[in-house]
Amino acid sequence: MAETFRESLAAILTLVFILIAPYVQPPWILSVMILVFSLTLFLIRNTRYLALALVPVAILYGIGVLPLLVFSCTLAIMVTGELAFEWAPGRLESYLAYILAALAGCAMVMVYLSEYDPLVALFGVVVAVLLKAIVRERDDALMIEVLGIAMTMLLIDELHYQADMILIVAAVIIAFSFGYFSYRTRTADVSGLFSGALIGIILIVFADIRWFLVMLAFFIFGSVSTRYHFTDKERMGVEQAMGGARGYMNVFSNGAVAAAAAVLWGTTGNPLFAALFVGSVATAAADTLASEIGVTGGEPYLITNLSRVPVGTNGGVTLLGEIAAVAGAFLISALAYLLGIIPLIFVPAGILAGFIGTTIDSYIGAVFENRGIFGNAGTNFVATGGGGLAALFMGAALSLGALA
Repeated sequence: MAETFRESLAAILTLVFILIAPYVQPPWILSVMILVFSLTLFLIRNTRYLALALVPVAILYGIGVLPLLVFSCTLAIMVTGELAFEWAPGRLESYLAYILAALAGCAMVMVYLSEYDPLVALFGVVVAVLLKAIVRERDDALMIEVLGIAMTMLLIDELHYQADMILIVAAVIIAFSFGYFSYRTRTADVSGLFSGALIGIILIVFADIRWFLVMLAFFIFGSVSTRYHFTDKERMGVEQAMGGARGYMNVFSNGAVAAAAAVLWGTTGNPLFAALFVGSVATAAADTLASEIGVTGGEPYLITNLSRVPVGTNGGVTLLGEIAAVAGAFLISALAYLLGIIPLIFVPAGILAGFIGTTIDSYIGAVFENRGIFGNAGTNFVATGGGGLAALFMGAALSLGALA
């Protein structure tokens, strides 16, 4: 009871800082007040991590890095979200409560400050609940969450990107519906649900629904290929862990480059970033199909010296896997063309880029991953980046050739 009272009192006092923030100028004065408050909290056993979470945000606000809206929304998300989450810790409903409470907190802050930027609030809340799913078991979870919230909202604020409110609402509904479906069908865990939703929102808001459909196609191809001869894979000991359920590491390693491409395209309108997007997703699809289908194609050859290696060895390739890789890259590139994301001239570039990317993946797997230098997520990220850049450079060359 005493612990709950102390936490509630700390939350109320934190909300007070939001209320007085517009009137305490210059900002460093409020920053000093929060630091003193944090020192007091640190001396209380059960609020030490709340104190540590407040310190970096207070300093960043005091030196002028964080604008008032970002600072206030960060505190609002931290307080309202955390209190709502305690309603049913660890259950999916608690994450929903976190989202709704944090969004309500940000909405009240924007009304109070008469400053409206729904994208800043939205991305802050989505990143907050994602970090909650990832690090909630850590002692320093709250500090990581608060820094992640503040830095994400600062980035979105600095982009000065505007989107129609109807589009934002539609993006949230579509992306979270897809994430929830993935979770219910056990193709994604909780962190995969929220990271997938984040990627989906980025694609729809900064590009459009067609980019999301291409990413959705990759997800479907990947899920189907994961279940391809799954019993045989179990017998060989090379099946995906947790029945193929994807977590945040898998989502980001395959989708981070695509999301970055969408942001670049949305803020610049340069069509070459569409090629970057298609090349990265084509690589992800090619690599997934090559791995999941190719593993059933017999004893593989190590890509570096073509020696025979056991099934499941990183960097091992089979003829069936190479064919599947080309097919995956073709499907993604062709779909992107049919949806009008890239012109026909970019399709061969997307296919070749996908094959290049999956070859990079195999090479890194053989040289670095087998030695424990790289993990699977790092390998996938480098591969999708390599495939995306290959498509971008080929697209630039093709564009120059067409103009010549």
